[in-house]
Amino acid sequence: MLFTTEKNKEIVLRFNREVIEQGNAGAFYELVSPDVINHAAPENTPNGPESMHHFILQVLRVGFPDIKVEILDQVAEGDKVTTRKVFHATHTGEFMGIPPSNKRVTIQVIDIIRLHQGMYAEHWGISNIPDVIRKISEK
Repeated sequence: MLFTTEKNKEIVLRFNREVIEQGNAGAFYELVSPDVINHAAPENTPNGPESMHHFILQVLRVGFPDIKVEILDQVAEGDKVTTRKVFHATHTGEFMGIPPSNKRVTIQVIDIIRLHQGMYAEHWGISNIPDVIRKISEK
């Protein structure tokens, strides 16, 4: 199958809808290579899909189960897709040790995904999660 830039954008959109919004673990493993390299992972985090799976499905979605993804911009060139997006969510579960605050948050994210044969092969990303942690920690 030929993976065009448009097809690659569709794959990234599917990941955002099915994995981040819906928490679909099956879709995660369909879309993420077993050899994925996550350049945005904390230092000393092993490569491979498990750390990404854990953060998205067992940390992010637990803390913010109503998460919705708004895609603001998406640009593709070659085998890479860059997405600027916002997560809208309510902090109703524990997130990184912080008990639920019931506060609404917006998490701003810019991701670059390199795809290989229709799967996430590499990920780079930045977000405002430190700001979100401050907000949900405030009394």
